[in-house]
Formats: sequence, structure tokens, C-alpha cells
Amino acid sequence: MLSQEQIEEIKGHLERAQNPIFLFDNDCDGLISFILLRRFIDRGKGVAIKSFPELDESYLRRVEEFGSDYIFVLDKPQISKEFIEEARKKSIPIVWIDHHDVNPGLEGVSNVSYYNPIYSKEKSSEPTSFLAYSIAGVKKDNWLAMIGCVADNFLPDFSEEVIKEHKELFSKHPKSAFDILYESEFGKLVSMLSFGLKDRTSNVVAMINLLFKINSPSEILTEDEKNFKIRKRYESVNSVYQKLLDKAKRVARASKKVVFFQYGGELSMSADIANEISYRFPGKVVIVAYLKGSIANVSIRGKSVRNATLRVVEAIEGSRGGGHEHATGAKVSVEDLDKLRKIFEDEFED
Repeated sequence: MLSQEQIEEIKGHLERAQNPIFLFDNDCDGLISFILLRRFIDRGKGVAIKSFPELDESYLRRVEEFGSDYIFVLDKPQISKEFIEEARKKSIPIVWIDHHDVNPGLEGVSNVSYYNPIYSKEKSSEPTSFLAYSIAGVKKDNWLAMIGCVADNFLPDFSEEVIKEHKELFSKHPKSAFDILYESEFGKLVSMLSFGLKDRTSNVVAMINLLFKINSPSEILTEDEKNFKIRKRYESVNSVYQKLLDKAKRVARASKKVVFFQYGGELSMSADIANEISYRFPGKVVIVAYLKGSIANVSIRGKSVRNATLRVVEAIEGSRGGGHEHATGAKVSVEDLDKLRKIFEDEFED
């Protein structure tokens, strides 16, 4: 985890930032990281990053639009050189907090303060929401932090406190983060926020504004006027998700070691599907590809899948990818999906 010295440094950046922008990865870990820090300093704007795999220079427009004096990048493994250089020219410091095992490529860069427990003395990879909770240190927000941690398949050391405080949301004592995600009412919070991020911008902003203010899980789970749009979006997306999940389960049952499932449509849910199939079918390598036009966004889960993912990047021209040891992502052209699949089958099938 981050050292106390690093935590104090980040707090110093937050205190100096009068009009910060928080650019966060477009998932629950990124969202909750932003919410925790924004609640802590009570100022700043937030924008979800949808470019993959890096934060690209197109987001400089939002920095200029908000007149930001500080840039905080949360849960994003890469930032384009163009983005960093333009921020330097405008004399806007970048504070980058991440937990992915990716070389940030900051040699000779002076305007970026980089924090990642992977590079700490005691190497670790806690989710960015865990790091944000450690920085803010607001105990009453522990349940929010746990949403981000559970979404990233991490059971934090304060989980016992959350379970005790909200025992009505846990049907059994969990052995893992995904036990919570898929076998408890608390896990529904993760899905509601994850699906909420897939809504149009005005509704995402409304959800974020609600998260700034609430103090308990019931303010999301109990139906009322404030959370009506979140609940409605959850019900709409969940109906699509369950149909896709059923199809993916059928593929998984018929697969030996490598599960390969692809789909198209309006909603990108490859990470959500890959996570649940991996949980329901332990021991298998799960590849879920979302096809949009000529591009496939691929989520990969399974034991030691990172090396195979990096081989995909080496072997397939124009592809991108990376991530954690057991959870990665890739982007390839649709016509190269068979090559990607073969690399994994060669690696993992007996």
C-alpha cells in the first residue's frame, strides 16, 4: 500500500487544488475513487475516461472547459504523452494514482506526481478506491470504499466493519469479494453503479451528485425519488445483462478450459460478464469480446492471463492490452479475434 509519506503528499496536492478535475476510469473502482476524494475536499469536477487503454489528449478539452488548476487521474494505467505535454505547457500539475502493473513511462517528465503501490517498498496492488479511502481517512465512507474494492475483486481489511454495520445486506459471511458481489444485497450496489455509468451523461452526472451527499447504502437501495433514475437504469440494463449472461453460461458449460464469448449491441458489458462467468466457472480462462464496428473490446479473466495478453499485443499488429495478473483487457480488430483466441487456447488448453 501507499506509505504514510505518500498519503501526506497526495493530501497536500488536494489541499492546494482549488478547482481540480478528477479524470477516473469508467468503472466502479474509478468512480468510487473520485467520489471519496471529492467528498473529502468538497470541490472539483469529475469526468469518466472512456478512451482505452490510455487517457488521451481529447480530455484536455474538459480541463480547459472547467478552468482546472490541478489534474487528478484515478485508476488509469496509461496517459498519452500528448496529454502530459499539453498539461505541462499550461503549467497544470498531474497527480496520477493507480494500481496497475504497467510502466508509466515517466522518464524525464517533471509535471506528474505518480503514486502506485506496485512500486512501493512493500509491493501490493490494492484498488484505487482503497487508496483513495486511505488518503481521505473518513471512516463513515467505508461502505462506499468497499463498493469500489468489491467491484475490483478485492476484500479490504475494513470489510468486517462494513459487514457488521450493514449485516442486513449480507446473507452469509463472505470468503471473497466476489462472494459479496454475486451472493449478497450489498453486491447489488456495485451492479447499480456499474450499470449507471453506462447511461447518458446527464444521468451519470445526476448519479454522481447523489453519491456526493448520501450516507448509507439504503439511500441507493430503497426506492425513492432521488434514486429513481439509477434504479430504472439498473432494471433496464440488468434485463439485457441477464440474457447475455445466460448465453455466456451455455458457452462456458460447453467449453473445456478456455471460454470464448462474443456479442454486439449498444451496451459494453464485457468486464461484467467476464467477472461473473469467471466466478461461476472457477478454473476456466474467460474471454468476453464486445464487438462494435470493426473493433473488439475484450475482457479476459483467469489464472495468470497477463502474459498471454501481452503476447497478443506483441503478435497482433495494432492491438493494445494489459492489466493485472488474473484480469486483463485488450482491444483488437474484429478480424483478429481468431488470432487472439488461438493464442489463449495454445497457452491454456491441454
